[in-house]
Amino acid sequence: MADSSDQTIDLIHLARLARLSLDQDELEATKADLENIIDMINSMQKIDTDGVSPMANPLDANQRLRADKVTEKVDRDQFQASAPATEDGYYLVPRVVE
Repeated sequence: MADSSDQTIDLIHLARLARLSLDQDELEATKADLENIIDMINSMQKIDTDGVSPMANPLDANQRLRADKVTEKVDRDQFQASAPATEDGYYLVPRVVE
């Protein structure tokens, strides 16, 4: 549980901000859960992590990536056929800023 040096949790205010409707039993259970979470975070903050390199994956695994190769052919003329105006392969749009 949180000791007296920690700030108290204003759960009613937090519930109102989150638009949650909690009865008294739910408030007490939620407050206990939040205090346990805060205690766990506080204990994790005390762990010495000097010399520990950050990891992108806790399993130290590499992601398998597919080969980067073209799988579809883009026919620009076909896509631009329905455009109101094109020039040199670009779509022409009306000027909106003078």
